[in-house]
Amino acid sequence: MSKTVHLTGVERTFEEDETIVSKTDLKGHITYANDVFIRVSGFSEEELYGQPHNIIRHPKMPRCVFKLLWDTVAEGGEIFAYVINRCKNGDHYWVFAHVTPSYAKDGSINGYHSSRRVPNPLALEKVKPLYARLLEEEGRFPNRKEGMHSATDLLGHIVEKQGTSYDKLVFSLQTL
Repeated sequence: MSKTVHLTGVERTFEEDETIVSKTDLKGHITYANDVFIRVSGFSEEELYGQPHNIIRHPKMPRCVFKLLWDTVAEGGEIFAYVINRCKNGDHYWVFAHVTPSYAKDGSINGYHSSRRVPNPLALEKVKPLYARLLEEEGRFPNRKEGMHSATDLLGHIVEKQGTSYDKLVFSLQTL
């Protein structure tokens, strides 16, 4: 699955009343994908199951946002985020994602669950320039990990400067 895919620049959409759902194990490997996810991503069920969820990672998605997402759910929290995903053929699609941990009967985290809805188009007008700025920051460093950490700090400063939290910022955008 690691073949290079040419990005088409074509945006796919899904219906407002549809939800893209996936589940992963603790390492982020897909254990479930609903029909909407399969249809929109262009991957078959067989191509998705067992693969790292980043099989749909779009290169215009800042790594620092994924770091925030994974750190939050690994600690037992839930998070909402805007995400641009890549389809099998190189198309892309935007989602408003809600990611939560899944729990075993003993209370331990045994995986993660993500439900994605159609994002507010007005929110994306704010998110796209923010993500471009975060990507630019990540790209200033030859070491990808250093770039991600610097962009994470930048995101924290942006949120703090607006006098809000990341969660409140995300929700304020979705209700524009």
